[in-house]
Amino acid sequence: MAVQSKQAQPQQLTPVGYALAGALGGCFSNAVVYPLDTVKTRIQADSGHGRSVRALLKRILKEEGIAGFYRGFGATMLNTFSMQYAYFFFYSLVRTSYLKRLAARRPTSPPVKSLSTVAELALGAIAGALAQIFTIPVSVIATRQQLGAPKGKGKAGEEHDGSFFGVAREIVREEGITGLWLGLRPGLVLTVNPAITYGMFERIKGAVLLAREKVGDTSTSLGPGLSFILGATSKSLATVVTYPYIMAKVRIQTRTKDVEETENGTLPVHVNGNVRRPQNEGAIDILARVLRTEGFVGWYKGMGAQIIKAVLSQGVLFMSKEQFEKYALAIMVLYYRFSVSQ
Repeated sequence: MAVQSKQAQPQQLTPVGYALAGALGGCFSNAVVYPLDTVKTRIQADSGHGRSVRALLKRILKEEGIAGFYRGFGATMLNTFSMQYAYFFFYSLVRTSYLKRLAARRPTSPPVKSLSTVAELALGAIAGALAQIFTIPVSVIATRQQLGAPKGKGKAGEEHDGSFFGVAREIVREEGITGLWLGLRPGLVLTVNPAITYGMFERIKGAVLLAREKVGDTSTSLGPGLSFILGATSKSLATVVTYPYIMAKVRIQTRTKDVEETENGTLPVHVNGNVRRPQNEGAIDILARVLRTEGFVGWYKGMGAQIIKAVLSQGVLFMSKEQFEKYALAIMVLYYRFSVSQ
């Protein structure tokens, strides 16, 4: 009983609880569309021309079988969980702290139910930047795995090791330890993507709830159908705006085939799996070269697959987010009851 007096049963989620719910939902939504994720990554990394989603789907199925669609699945799920957990944790923490500061500054004013679009974007960007710094090494490994084994073999004719740690060792051998953070700069710029997504979602959700309140409906739950529509809409907008940088980030991380299109041949590329090349082109350089060699349309190569994947995964994430929040709260309650019974 003494323990119970010190500890109250949780009634709402903490930042850790929101992070857990977001991470589980993110893994679930990405697992649903993972084959499409593999296809869009290969299209984005390819500097060639004329490879459609349908053609690549057929090629992977013919040459690699069903398993080809799930290359790097474990690393991607680890990346998704860690990224989503970190993002939701930092976002919830930063947003809660910001709302408390606003309430402290205006003690006589009613509680702030929603923030401005600018505030939502800023908080989302901060959370995304913090999450990127801690999780991008797993993203680099997962992206390399999705491309499959490079042509050729390793030292002394050894087969390419495509495992998580094998790819990690290859990256460190070729690029140094900093190679695990390839694409960090464009990744930080791309924090505006989830910022736009969640910012727009919160704004639209606030408008919907306000409209409901005016007609006497005080429910704060959107329901799975409406959540899917709002999530898909907000993610589509964010993807269109940021896609060129998404493509550039993938090419920086993969270091494959770009050397064929680079005039001075400075981009590192997988040759025999063990050659270390100097790091050179950044996102702006890659975008300039793509514009010169492939035209404006090259900036949006694979965007169809990206949008379909992003819309479906984000829609499923938002649709299941409230349910996973209930699961997370239930886990917290069970943990509380277990701890007080000891």
